[in-house]
Amino acid sequence: MKTLAKIIGATLVCLVLVLVVLRISGFNPTGDTPGRGNYPGLWLSGTVVTTPVTDWSFVTQYKTDKLQTRTWYMIPHSVTTAYILHNGQLYITSMFAAGMPFPQGKSWVSNVMRDPHVRLKFGNNLYDCKLSHVTDPDERAAVLAQRAKQNPQLLASTAGKGPVLQFFHVLPE
Repeated sequence: MKTLAKIIGATLVCLVLVLVVLRISGFNPTGDTPGRGNYPGLWLSGTVVTTPVTDWSFVTQYKTDKLQTRTWYMIPHSVTTAYILHNGQLYITSMFAAGMPFPQGKSWVSNVMRDPHVRLKFGNNLYDCKLSHVTDPDERAAVLAQRAKQNPQLLASTAGKGPVLQFFHVLPE
């Protein structure tokens, strides 16, 4: 019995050490486009910006962002996501395939619906924010119209039985 306790104890110590190393190093998600070919990460690393952002227009220089959510088991989950910029406001997007349940279809979306506090990464800067799921039809239409200027196929994909674009308004924490 003492041997089993020592083995379990040593295993737990090793797991804690691995988590400490990962916390220090970050372990950012890989990939620069959302979807296939990317791998999620844990903690995002970078410089925390504490000044609240009122105009997100500066993010247009970045193709995508990294988003860190809070899991129920206390280890962060981070992914690469896309965004829409509308009137200086930032919206994080997630495409749900036809038939994919919302929010259970994606881990990070389930995490956000449970706890909206997130950390965004653009370049090497980290921003602590809250996400609000956009359900208002007028707000959705205005944001989608902005995005459709860049990608006309997007409106077709949000109508009918095809994929559904969900998005979240980024708010100061």
